[in-house]
Amino acid sequence: MLISPARQVLVWLVGLAVAALGVLDLVAEWDANLALVQFIILLLAPIAWMIRPAAVRAAREWPPSLLRSWGLALLCAGASLGMHVAVGTPQKDLPPAYHDEYSYLFQAQTLLAGQWSFASPPVQPELFDQMHVLNEGRMASRYFPGNGLWLAPFVALGHPIWGIWLAGVVSTILVFWIGRELGGDGTGFVAGLLCGVSPGIAVFGNLLLAHQATLLGLSLFLWGMVRLQARRQPGDALWAGLGLAFAMLCRPATAAGVGFPFGVWAILFLLFPRFMTGEPASICRRIGVLLGLGLPLLVGFAVIFSYNQAITGSGWKSTYQVYTDIYTPRHVYGFNNVVRGEQHLGPKVIDSYDRWTENLTPELAVQNAFVRILASWQWTFDILPLAMTAAACLVVPLGRWKWVLASIISLHAIHVPYWYAGILGWHYVYESCTLWLMLLAGLTTRFAADWRTRYYPAMPWWWATLLLASWWGACWGLPGLDSPRLQRGLSTILYPKRKHAEFRRWVESIVTDRPALVLVAPDPEDTHLDFVVNRAGLTDDLLFGRFRPGRTDLESVVRDFPDRAVYLCRPDGSQFVQLSRTRKGGVESRESRARRE
Repeated sequence: MLISPARQVLVWLVGLAVAALGVLDLVAEWDANLALVQFIILLLAPIAWMIRPAAVRAAREWPPSLLRSWGLALLCAGASLGMHVAVGTPQKDLPPAYHDEYSYLFQAQTLLAGQWSFASPPVQPELFDQMHVLNEGRMASRYFPGNGLWLAPFVALGHPIWGIWLAGVVSTILVFWIGRELGGDGTGFVAGLLCGVSPGIAVFGNLLLAHQATLLGLSLFLWGMVRLQARRQPGDALWAGLGLAFAMLCRPATAAGVGFPFGVWAILFLLFPRFMTGEPASICRRIGVLLGLGLPLLVGFAVIFSYNQAITGSGWKSTYQVYTDIYTPRHVYGFNNVVRGEQHLGPKVIDSYDRWTENLTPELAVQNAFVRILASWQWTFDILPLAMTAAACLVVPLGRWKWVLASIISLHAIHVPYWYAGILGWHYVYESCTLWLMLLAGLTTRFAADWRTRYYPAMPWWWATLLLASWWGACWGLPGLDSPRLQRGLSTILYPKRKHAEFRRWVESIVTDRPALVLVAPDPEDTHLDFVVNRAGLTDDLLFGRFRPGRTDLESVVRDFPDRAVYLCRPDGSQFVQLSRTRKGGVESRESRARRE
């Protein structure tokens, strides 16, 4: 179906308007000089439209080839791996950045020990309270177990980041096959290539967060679902069910958000197959589809139930919920979170971190929703091409692509009742990145086919130039630009990584009396950096404990840990005090101060 010139002009006008906002420097994180380059390229569209060949050659039709498809898929995978490595190289040998990453490492280490959790220390367990780690009789990550399960073998190898890279690469391959299913090899290749070179995917692909594992599960789910919609085979339903179940084990709300529209389709198909597909489906086939989708989800729920039961004592009460209730009640999901949370403050609330919360009002929810949409465009690829994609979705018939768009809307909707916009403004809706890129790819190949049919051969090259300039400017910069967006995103995560590395080196250079327990005093200047991080099981010869002024009794700590040298330090380097020696050298209280050079 051809796209009318009027609709194409409408999308082009939206692009001009959005680019003008960038030129006026009205959009954060969008360099005005890059927007100017994009605006000029947009102005060249009428010239490209007027270029008509004297003679027209028919486009060559390539017969289907599975070998060619796999070759294109592997090219996309190579682009993905290259981007992950390029962004990861400056971070080589640096520790994780965020509290959440250390919690996932704790989870993977626990799973490698063959258990869901460890018993809390029998003596002064509160010393070992770790951010995003539940410590109420049992010590375990607050998060659902999917990412820990995925990371565990790579943690055992000593390279957990390899697991994140692998998830990103496999997701890219699956995106190719989803695009191929919806639009052929060309669409699949464009979708996979865009996914492979996405700046935001590369940044998050170097964090030990659950996003890449979730993206892997959701990509498998989408691949199974688009095949199921076309073939109605129980085997495709099984792949979809397995992918969604794994995504649910990583990030349940995200899995629900992306899966909801396809779940509606599946229910309607099971009830009214002729209405949904135009063809009848036997009861046996519908039962097969139901089992393929449902059984993996039931297994996933059983795993979560077992995980909760082992840690919280109730399969119906998640570790995430219990952690929030005890340590960060103001972070609760929903509107008026601060007002509701303050009614349940307890003695173990992490006050500085909990007070960071904003109270969610309808006005803040609208603001956050706008920020997430804008940031998802910025980091997924670039604002301009994806804003034009969104406009095209409103004026161009989408066919089966409408389910992809519905998943984006559903994912954003489920996160509206949360007070925080997210890391880099978008991490709660991060998994929409591949959905946006698939839509961009589908519309790219569709417009290109339309231009070829109407004999406008310069137009595909014009659009490719706009995409290349947008990507290059966002990732690597153009002459006259400030630091590119990718570099700014990388700097955001390099800062806490380097601070953790410096702190660890500083402590290890001073603490020569081992085994040791280093009590870390809070840094009032930075509530988002927390250095109380330990391996699961608390058996290392160097452990870190939490010193709470006015609450931690240093004499009792020295008495209760006679086999460890006890130290007290401040992360800013202003103080390092040794309170006792190890038993092997005889218990001897002394003080020594050391300052960071």
